Amino acid sequence: MTPIRRSILDLKLNGIAQVAYMALGEKDLIPLWFGETDLVTPAFIRDAAKDALDEGKTFYAPGRGLLALREAIRAFHRRTKDADIALERITVPGAAMLCIVTALQCVIEKGDNIVVISPVWPFIFQAGEIAGAETRFVRLKANWHAEQPHWKLDLDELFSACNAKTKAIFISSPGNPTGWMMSREEQRQVLDFCRAKGIAIISDEVYGTLVFDGSRHAPSFLEIAAPDDPVFVINSFSKPWAMTGWRIGWLVHPAQLDVPMHTISVANNTGPTTFAQYGALAALSPQGDAFRGEMLERCRNGRAVVEKMLTRQNRVRWVPPQGAFYGFLHIDGLKDSLAFAQNLVKTARVGVAPGMAFGTEEDKDNDAFIRICFAQDPKLLEEGLARIEKAIAAT
Repeated sequence: MTPIRRSILDLKLNGIAQVAYMALGEKDLIPLWFGETDLVTPAFIRDAAKDALDEGKTFYAPGRGLLALREAIRAFHRRTKDADIALERITVPGAAMLCIVTALQCVIEKGDNIVVISPVWPFIFQAGEIAGAETRFVRLKANWHAEQPHWKLDLDELFSACNAKTKAIFISSPGNPTGWMMSREEQRQVLDFCRAKGIAIISDEVYGTLVFDGSRHAPSFLEIAAPDDPVFVINSFSKPWAMTGWRIGWLVHPAQLDVPMHTISVANNTGPTTFAQYGALAALSPQGDAFRGEMLERCRNGRAVVEKMLTRQNRVRWVPPQGAFYGFLHIDGLKDSLAFAQNLVKTARVGVAPGMAFGTEEDKDNDAFIRICFAQDPKLLEEGLARIEKAIAAT
């Protein structure tokens, strides 16, 4: 008999990993599979971290993050969404993924469940499984036939999926992989429901400033939630500032967790990497705001490149993303997205994420999709899409 939990032994590689591990780092392959741009982190951010190293800032930092960094995060929320968040609600435990794990640790006990709006990045529901929770999925519906195709969330279905064992609703907006964005009115209804039922909201807002409607930020729960509402908002330096490898994110949590969050953060990670925080601090400077604008423009251009490809395709369509930097591409006739993605690696030398990765194995609707990241050099993206088109034509 093994002491290892059965839920751990049953964990599998998700579909993205199954594809990427076939050819990760190979030079002749165009990698569109991960959620990252091909831009290197800007020099002013790298220099700030290097300066911190040269100054010997290699010792332990406060477990919840440098005070200067937390203050800069507070200022970031003020200028991007008019939300004044008290410092005791801001924690920098390490990567954004660790923020999600931390939020789950705060609410999950054995036998609980979480309700997840899907399609969704697979590590979200895998983190829930690792924490010991059952995951229940509520799928966005693609309205292909509207004048402007869009993803639709059925709030009645979402609320019906919750029961006495539901401890959290997980929402990603702007969403990965769909680019769907939750409206302010939907957020208010979800918040009212969760207040009444004693259910936490875990809101992934890492793509909040990468939106295409001209606003500074996507609608955020931070703009409507009270300090002690059961709301956890996740953010990250990875996407807007091209810092995926830095593993720095932050969590805004209920005020009542001010003291416990120090213990949780230290127990999980002893706090974030010290010198990396100085790079994050530089990212929140005016230079960093300017770079976020450049990143948004890169995403707009990439989105336009995908749109151009779709105009010449009769088998590929998408719901135009409202935010983030993904194309969740529906391919008519595709029934096995994993096999298709693996074949693209072998024969077309382009890497994509299979749609099956973004939900349960039983959710066959995802298998008609692949996901690409379009925050890329336009020429590289065009070549990758051309290779995908050729592969589709051959099937």
